[in-house]
Amino acid sequence: MTKPAWTPDLIAKYNINGPRYTSYPTALALNSGFDRDRIAPAIAQAPSRMSLYIHIPFCHKLCYYCGCNKVITRHQHKADEYLQALAQEMALYQPLMADKTIGQIHLGGGTPTFLTETQLTCLMELLKAHFRIDSGAEISIEIDPRSCSDDKLRHLHRLGFNRVSFGVQDLDEKVQIAINRVQETALIRHQVALCRELGFESVNLDLVYGLPFQHPDSFAQTLEQIVELNPDRLSLFSYAHLPSRFAAQRKIADDSLPDATTKLNLLTLAIERFVEANYQFIGMDHFAKATDTLAIAQQQGRLQRNFQGYTTAGQDALVGLGVSSISQVDGVLWQNHKALPDYYQALMSARVPVEKGFILRSDDRLRAALISQLICHFSLDIDLFCRQWKIQDFWGYFCEAGDRLTPFVDDGLVNIEDNQIRVTELGRFWVRSICACFDAYLSQDQQRYSKVV
Repeated sequence: MTKPAWTPDLIAKYNINGPRYTSYPTALALNSGFDRDRIAPAIAQAPSRMSLYIHIPFCHKLCYYCGCNKVITRHQHKADEYLQALAQEMALYQPLMADKTIGQIHLGGGTPTFLTETQLTCLMELLKAHFRIDSGAEISIEIDPRSCSDDKLRHLHRLGFNRVSFGVQDLDEKVQIAINRVQETALIRHQVALCRELGFESVNLDLVYGLPFQHPDSFAQTLEQIVELNPDRLSLFSYAHLPSRFAAQRKIADDSLPDATTKLNLLTLAIERFVEANYQFIGMDHFAKATDTLAIAQQQGRLQRNFQGYTTAGQDALVGLGVSSISQVDGVLWQNHKALPDYYQALMSARVPVEKGFILRSDDRLRAALISQLICHFSLDIDLFCRQWKIQDFWGYFCEAGDRLTPFVDDGLVNIEDNQIRVTELGRFWVRSICACFDAYLSQDQQRYSKVV
């Protein structure tokens, strides 16, 4: 990629509040009037190969930047109670998914490595007892290095986990102190090396840009050390500062955060360094080696996006288990209760612990497909799209989007020619804003999202 040439005016113009488009409509569209009876037919119509996401909410310590659903506790027995609840939830889904094969399992949080070796074994045994798991399934887990010993890493490998993702965020100590997440670089280096030795198929490292006290010089040092670790994948997330929604973020002073220009410079610095190190820029926040399945899927036009981000497993065949988890199956979205007491109470009543949901209409489905194509592949063949979705007049159907796209075209962020919509290299930084042009719901909820960069 060439070095982007943006101006303060460009940043001010396009750095709007907007979704990350891990779904369309986004989770804000989910409502409490959702008919839970739609879950079983959706799963019945889903592909034979599906994915599971399991949310483990517990953390030993609060990270100030975090916007995830989490429970801070030192009481390990709370995880035992939670595993019992997960077993009840799995039992409710088991008859619905009896003819499905699970090709991907991902443990997120919170901190999945909060679980002890015994608890991790229990969880895997529960999954195997309730679902048909493919022998070659991708089984991944998010790891906080501070809560993962060498023995736990070895145990994860023995249990069948083959992909790991380490939460690094930043290696600069001043940044770590400001976000209350201090972890030694030597520890991360050691654990990554051990993963290689044990034979994990893929190692991902998560970074965050836009954190307090980050600046290009120190961030460049972090990037050099990350490249030296040679992970298979890299995630580079934009910090979303929403203190009105996440109380812990109020501990981060506004004046410690980089401004929009500096934040974009951090992003550019990372992209340039990772591309130089032969990582493929998947888009927005993901990088992968050219031989990685994520990169290959993009090269072959098969890349998709779901609530876990960019994926090779399909965007409409994901069942989420655990508190606050979101499922996305055959055009139906549903989310579990966000509070543990409500989640437990629903399961005690033998009900799927669903708080709200949404059923996509035909217009939602085609907009979801369009946004997914742009955010995954940065181009859209208008003629092909019209044939697939039986649209006679593309710009007649998306007349409002055409007007919204005009400034992006004028500023060189989008090219529209030969019946193709193409996001330029500079436009990739603003792909969320570009996708928002096709969002029929955004004006209702825009201020509830973070800035796109």
